[in-house]
Amino acid sequence: MARMMVEIPIPPNWKLIWDTWDLRGFIILSLALQTFLIFVAPLRKKTKSNWVVMPLWSAYLLADWAANFAVGLISNSQGNPSESLGKKNVRNRVENEDLLAFWAPFLLVHLGGPDTITAFALEDNELWLRHFLGLFFQCLAAVYVFVQSLPDNRLWIPTMLMFMTGIIKYAERTRSLYLASADRFKDSMLTDPEPGTNYAKLMDEYVSKKDAKLPTSIEMVPEPDRAAKSANKAKKGNLTKLEVVQYGYLFYNKFRGLVVDSIFSRKERNLSRDFFLNRTAKDAFAVVEVELNFIYEVLFTKLPVVYNKIGAVSRIFSLLTICLAIVLFILKGKTNFSPEDVTITYGLLFGALVLDVSALIMLLFSDWTIIYLQESPDVEPDKSFKACIIDAFLTFRTEGRCRARNDNEKTKHVQNEPKTCGLSMRVTNNRWSELVSTYNLINYCLYPRGKSWEDVYTKLGISWFLDSIFYVESKRFTGDLKEFIFQELKSKSELADDLETAKEVSSARGDWVLRVEEGWGSILKYVDNVDYDQSLILWHIATELCYNEELTKSDNVNTIQRDIAKLLSDYMLYLLIMQPSMMSAVAGIGQIRFRDTCAEAKRFFEERKAPIEMAAANEASIMKENQQVPNEDTQDFKHIAACKEILSVSTDVPPGTIKGDQSKSLLFDSCKLAKELMNVVPKDPKVDKWVIISKVLVELLCYAASHTRANMQAAQVSKGGELITIVWLLMTHFGLGDQFQINEGQARAKLIVGK
Repeated sequence: MARMMVEIPIPPNWKLIWDTWDLRGFIILSLALQTFLIFVAPLRKKTKSNWVVMPLWSAYLLADWAANFAVGLISNSQGNPSESLGKKNVRNRVENEDLLAFWAPFLLVHLGGPDTITAFALEDNELWLRHFLGLFFQCLAAVYVFVQSLPDNRLWIPTMLMFMTGIIKYAERTRSLYLASADRFKDSMLTDPEPGTNYAKLMDEYVSKKDAKLPTSIEMVPEPDRAAKSANKAKKGNLTKLEVVQYGYLFYNKFRGLVVDSIFSRKERNLSRDFFLNRTAKDAFAVVEVELNFIYEVLFTKLPVVYNKIGAVSRIFSLLTICLAIVLFILKGKTNFSPEDVTITYGLLFGALVLDVSALIMLLFSDWTIIYLQESPDVEPDKSFKACIIDAFLTFRTEGRCRARNDNEKTKHVQNEPKTCGLSMRVTNNRWSELVSTYNLINYCLYPRGKSWEDVYTKLGISWFLDSIFYVESKRFTGDLKEFIFQELKSKSELADDLETAKEVSSARGDWVLRVEEGWGSILKYVDNVDYDQSLILWHIATELCYNEELTKSDNVNTIQRDIAKLLSDYMLYLLIMQPSMMSAVAGIGQIRFRDTCAEAKRFFEERKAPIEMAAANEASIMKENQQVPNEDTQDFKHIAACKEILSVSTDVPPGTIKGDQSKSLLFDSCKLAKELMNVVPKDPKVDKWVIISKVLVELLCYAASHTRANMQAAQVSKGGELITIVWLLMTHFGLGDQFQINEGQARAKLIVGK
């Protein structure tokens, strides 16, 4: 029985276009993707914008696929090059095979990827073995194409040159992935083996002296604590731009083991703690940002591989081979090649040259160049030629076209910064996005998405994605917030001289503040014996209610501290709900509590819809009558009215006694907390409710930072950075946390022989 064949009716013209341009199209696509990756990849540590991250992710995935597919097309076309280079070139079969063989090594170069990105996520580093096997098989494919073109290949010399360059590029990427993989990165933290004092030799001497009737004893002689001595001489005053980079590299070298959960010595803690206790908020955050930048480059780029002697040699060799290949191709006769193929070949050659030169320039303008020129911060600054070059280089790189604002500016000034200037500054100067993502429960419940489509979104699994678009807002990381967090960590570090106290402080979840500050003990029940996620939601809603209660008042309110509390509150809820993988160690049943609370809030807003809208209209008219200009926060009068409506509900009877275990909602428990916060009369007028709320939220942030898995923290450096990651590293440098050894030998045995 004859088998019936079904042909898809493809128009002949379309088929001819595909046969002519399939390989050419993928060659051009591969080059375009490499160009996009090398210039856009560095932006991902500076921005959280989906308009940058999503195209970059797509290009990263497509780049390898396009290059592999093109190599396959070239391999299949051997013996019949007309299928890939067009039917009009059948008579020039030999020349076309030469050109195909010349194109193949360029795809190896593309598979090696640019210096600016080797892995998109930490998990990609674990696939280094797959890339190693890929190197082997792709090299075989390129060799096969080249051998098929022999012995009449007139382009064999430039082909061999590009083949060597391709192998180097691919090998560099594979080695970068291997060095950044978790196991290998942890192995690199290991120091040389320390066998300790030669016990057998010492005991032989001890016994022989005893047998000789000599007064002999063994004493433990303390070793000189060089780290402690250098810590005592920690630099005072402000840091220069050069010193920020140098100290960032110094602490990166000492504490990079944090990424793989290493334990650090008391010496390292003392050195780091003493240094940061003598810093300003601006310098401390700058050093930590440099440190995180080094971590990013080690885990996600080729810089650790190319920034050494072998890497320098390979860079020079690669540049020379590309230039030589260009010269040889220009001198070679091209009468038998089609103009389109010659143009594509020139594009590949000069594209490779531009990408190599661009990578070299980026390398020269990186922090690694600064460290190479002058690594040690202990070298006194001078007026030498090298020092002048470094200073000019840093000034040029950091100032850019847009002068950054002073970190001590008020919040409102930073928020009103012109967008064009801010964008330019963020792209050219910042080492991370300097944005704090916020998520607000009241806003989420007050403006829900359409109910008719909600089930569809849930089944498709895109609800979280839509939430990140419609309900997550990015706010600038202000100088006021930076100063407040720094001072809180510094004050805790000053109390934590011993490691036991440091652990106790870093495990506080708001209770430390409420016990230290007089007059706030009545609020302790909202943090003591309360789950972390429950406490976080309680304080988030209470902060929101207090904030909106005061928003339209003209009283003398501590607006700076109030804005800090608001920003921290919304950020902490963002972490809990939108970053569940980061908060998994502390989240508990946070998602259940959040959903139950939202369900009760939505029902409440629906039932009180009329009075909320009426109150919102009244607030707007009153402000208009008083000729007050509404600011950004007071424009949403409905939100303000909704919060006041919640506060109008009596909470004389604790909500838990009515609900029991039926619901995990915390809406009116938070309302009760907000009322208590507003009614507390502090003994110290300077420590008002906004100071207390801010301090509690900082403790909640620090607790989450110290209990988040290290690999999750490290992953954030390639996603625009997170405030919690900076706090995590800053806590370590202040000696807070449980990653330090409590007991450590500080002495060596010495044989003492009396006279």
